[in-house]
Amino acid sequence: MVRRSCQLSAVSGQLLSLVVFIFPFALCLLSSSALSQHMTSSQRYQAEKGDIGNAQDTPAEKMYQVATQGINAKAFTDKSDYLVGDYITYTIQVIYNKDLNVYAPILSDSIKNVSMIRNASPIIEERNKQSTVTYRYIFSGYDSTGVTIPSAMVPYKLAGDTMMRYASTNPVSFTVRTLPVNLKNDIQDVKSPIKIPLDWRWILLWIAVVFIIGGAVWYIYKRYKRKKSAAVPEVKIIKRPPHEIALSALQELEKQKLWQKGLIKEYHSGITEIIRKYFEERFNLPALELTTSETVELIKVRKGSEQILDTTYDFLSNADLVKFAKFMPLDSVNEITMKQAHEIINKTIPAPAEENSKVATPSEINADHVS
Repeated sequence: MVRRSCQLSAVSGQLLSLVVFIFPFALCLLSSSALSQHMTSSQRYQAEKGDIGNAQDTPAEKMYQVATQGINAKAFTDKSDYLVGDYITYTIQVIYNKDLNVYAPILSDSIKNVSMIRNASPIIEERNKQSTVTYRYIFSGYDSTGVTIPSAMVPYKLAGDTMMRYASTNPVSFTVRTLPVNLKNDIQDVKSPIKIPLDWRWILLWIAVVFIIGGAVWYIYKRYKRKKSAAVPEVKIIKRPPHEIALSALQELEKQKLWQKGLIKEYHSGITEIIRKYFEERFNLPALELTTSETVELIKVRKGSEQILDTTYDFLSNADLVKFAKFMPLDSVNEITMKQAHEIINKTIPAPAEENSKVATPSEINADHVS
């Protein structure tokens, strides 16, 4: 019995020694397991990327600092159930201490069954010692399926530190489904036609516009018809004979007393112009464009001009000397020129039988008044 008890004591001592020897190693393993459980996925991502360094060489205190650096990132959608083609608003909200430098999230390339439509500008809000930045992304799905957006990585740096660190968001799941289709029904539009109620104010306004336009067209038409029907009728008047017009013009010229004022050339130019216009009307020849000799030759063949041929030649020749040769006639010559002009007109006044009345147009009436 004594021997067996000794053997038991020896075995117990060995077991105790083994436990004492193994306990530190077990404690180390438990600490490493607890530490790995406290590491976020972003820290593991850093360890894999080599940004934090070799995980075996990183002290436990430094790893716990990374996990508690004052940043929290979460992701969510506006709802969990969508129809095909709907806009899916995926939001990442990052709350962090102001001493951190936070950068835009890195979305995973493995997002399936949805397509990104738009990326909105971030919205930053500041409260006390913390800041909140919100990133919004618009997705859309075109197949009926369940979708999971993996965790997104949010890069950041500590103040005064150049090493890039990462915080991760939670994964977000939602469902995209199609509308229930009854294959027995006919194909219909996506939306039924919209019925717009009648607005009597607009109807009355259009009626008023139609009446106004119709009235304006009717007024213009009636005015055009009235103007067309009110055409100027031919007026039967006795046209003023050429000799009366010429004698009146000579009378007006005498009242101006041009040669008495020393305007000799103007006087003779005016008096010859009156006689030449008279010849054009009386004998129907272009006297204003003819020379003196041409005028006399053409007058010879006109009926009723026999008595004025010599007088006309002297009258026009004296006027030409004054106008073109700067001849200064005596006062008596100026008076004789006026008498010759009256003689030419008086001796060629047509007989009453030759003065036929004719219908004068408005243009002829106006020309008569002007002359």
